[in-house]
Amino acid sequence: MSAVLTIVKAGPLMTVQDLGRPGRIGVGLSPGGAMDRQALMAGAALLGLAQPGAAVEMAGLGGQFRCDAPLRFALTGAVMSARIDDSPLRWNATHLLMPGQTLTIGGASAGTYGYLTPAGGITGPAALKSVAAHLSVGLGERLQDGATLTLGDDPQPDRAHRGLPPDDHLTGGTLRLMPGPQTAMFDDDTRARLATTAFTRSPRASRTGAPLLHDGAPFAAKSPSGPVSDFVRAGDVQITGDGTPFVMMAECQTIGGYPRIGTVIEADMARAVQAPVEAAIGFDWLTLDTADALHRTDAQIMATLRARTFPLLRDPAGMSDLLSYQLIGGVTAGDDLEPAP
Repeated sequence: MSAVLTIVKAGPLMTVQDLGRPGRIGVGLSPGGAMDRQALMAGAALLGLAQPGAAVEMAGLGGQFRCDAPLRFALTGAVMSARIDDSPLRWNATHLLMPGQTLTIGGASAGTYGYLTPAGGITGPAALKSVAAHLSVGLGERLQDGATLTLGDDPQPDRAHRGLPPDDHLTGGTLRLMPGPQTAMFDDDTRARLATTAFTRSPRASRTGAPLLHDGAPFAAKSPSGPVSDFVRAGDVQITGDGTPFVMMAECQTIGGYPRIGTVIEADMARAVQAPVEAAIGFDWLTLDTADALHRTDAQIMATLRARTFPLLRDPAGMSDLLSYQLIGGVTAGDDLEPAP
């Protein structure tokens, strides 16, 4: 019988997310999936999984969870307060939730999107080979109080707990930008001003995109003759009609009308996604050759994350799940160690 995770209390924007549905822009569907793909991969690396599975994505605030079978899980992404019953939990680490216990995840102290990854993943009916909610096109839905999620089997239930160093991309900062097919629509002065302007993330940011606020003159293309119909991808920086830079996110539209001044490189998308409201954001231009040299495949990212994990040493006095461990392996009666007469 499959294990079940119950969402006792759900935060305001809690969804199931995996790596999404890539390769369907031509039919009008953006990839969607986890806003912070690196956090999803970190969960898989901590749990010893070959590939990232589906996780619970929590925007700004977590919730309360219970399970009906022992559940090994990882907490990654935005740092949120977390505890099992009254025992506080480390973030960027794996833990064990037992039946009868309650996992409580509070608000984010750094970053925006946190992830609860069950070791067996979240199963259920897939749409286009994914269980991810893609709210902007009506696939899936927000998780509500009382929702239940069916879990797959944990491939390594006895794996020791592991941790990762703290993330360094949760408070905003500089986003490296590469030129794109419409960069030439903006003159040299405008491109230079983009790189010297201090921006903050707007409260209107969502899974579709993040407007960036700034003081000073709006940004504009050289020849604003009308919309530019072209493919759009996450990371593209559109300049909207009022001159606001808008960073496209996981659930962006696939065809855009506003000109795009450049594209945030994939290595910096976690920083763009995790920047909290009013966090400081800046841009730094790269050449295409430099951007290409910085590109890493998912397999390379996973390998790096696995190499960075480390075993966690736990104090037995604070282990609420102590009785779930096999503690007497190798114990002898004593006389069996004496040489035979």
